[in-house]
Amino acid sequence: MSNDTLYLSMDLLRFTTAGSVDDGKSTLIGRLLYDSKAIFDDQLEAIERATEQRGEDYLNLSLLTDGLRAEREQGITIDVAYRYFATPRRKFIIADTPGHIQYTRNMVTGASTANLAIVLVDARKGIVEQTCRHSFIAALLRIQHLVLAVNKMDLVDWSEARFNEIVAQYKEFASRLEIPDIRFIPLSALHGDNVVDHSTHMPWYHGGSLLYTLETVYIGSDVNHVDARFPVQTVIRPNSDEHHDFRGFAGRIAGGVFKPGDEILALPSGRTSRIKSLRGPTGDVAEAFAPMSVVMTLEDEIDLSRGDMVAKVNNPPQVTQDIEAMLCWFSEKRLQPGGRYLVRHTTREAKCVLKTVRYKVDINTLHRTQGDTAIGMNDIGRVHLRVAQPLLCDTYQRNRATGSFILVDEFSHATLAAGMIVGTSVSELPATGMVEMGGL
Repeated sequence: MSNDTLYLSMDLLRFTTAGSVDDGKSTLIGRLLYDSKAIFDDQLEAIERATEQRGEDYLNLSLLTDGLRAEREQGITIDVAYRYFATPRRKFIIADTPGHIQYTRNMVTGASTANLAIVLVDARKGIVEQTCRHSFIAALLRIQHLVLAVNKMDLVDWSEARFNEIVAQYKEFASRLEIPDIRFIPLSALHGDNVVDHSTHMPWYHGGSLLYTLETVYIGSDVNHVDARFPVQTVIRPNSDEHHDFRGFAGRIAGGVFKPGDEILALPSGRTSRIKSLRGPTGDVAEAFAPMSVVMTLEDEIDLSRGDMVAKVNNPPQVTQDIEAMLCWFSEKRLQPGGRYLVRHTTREAKCVLKTVRYKVDINTLHRTQGDTAIGMNDIGRVHLRVAQPLLCDTYQRNRATGSFILVDEFSHATLAAGMIVGTSVSELPATGMVEMGGL
């Protein structure tokens, strides 16, 4: 892959924030935007008016993200609030997710595309149940970078000893997770210490500020650039005089790198051909990589349609009807063993049957609850699905795009769950024990 390609894949950072109620998530984001001068004048005026109406004697930056009236009245974050900003070094998309246990599904939604997670901890309370829960979800979603932001350091007299104690507690817990890059930053979101600028109150901290960390964290290796995957979204056939014989396949690259001249494998047909051209929004491109959207043309006439996939001949995805997956259940309507659903995976939709609930995960202790098949809203469990048509998939650990899916009610078409494929084996699992992140 060229250096330009690698740079483009690193230009945008998606990150999510999570923590317990009143740990300061919204204030942190507001401070980050305020100190980096990413707030418009009219937004700032609205925050100043709202702060004055609430009778507060400081600028309440949390109001920038807590946009829902119910949230403002309760002082909590309920929905996922997305914000966008940029610095000269990088562009950012922030997902401010809820802290309550009953909104686990919202955190899964907000964090599903994130490169990095910021987990906030109140310096007075230390590591709590919600810290462990959010860290587990980040690991489950294969987020490669995590920042433990120890907030409200001003309320513990900027104590280095207290910060080190929290770091030690978290490292002991995180040793059971597979998050390769964990960083620790002491800060005060309310006063801005170590958010954008270094704090003068904590000279003992020699690391970078939060914004510097976000600007410089290396994410070039997070995307799978090895396994070439191109789910076909639609077939383009203009049938016009100018493009009489044009036949292109449009979609978004889900992994790997494609170049004109590459030998490809069309699935599920198994036919082979070579790439004739790749066209982006501005014309032909020399190579295409995730997450670029392109139109691909082939040298041979091959029957491809929506839901099919283009891969490399020597590196195909798994083709299977039996899926082992972790589900995060979104719906108030409980999961039904033997229930029939629709599965939407990449660009393919198929009917499926839930054959078995393997176990439910206690996301506070990371233990499996074997035999508990009662999975309701915000619960996470491992299941075995039988799909009517073979899926062209990878494990979620290998490729987040081709290893994820959603379950949909086949009658109402309401989204019921988000799923992460962990394998295609249906072998029996141990009855007890800790959830292992590698195999879940």
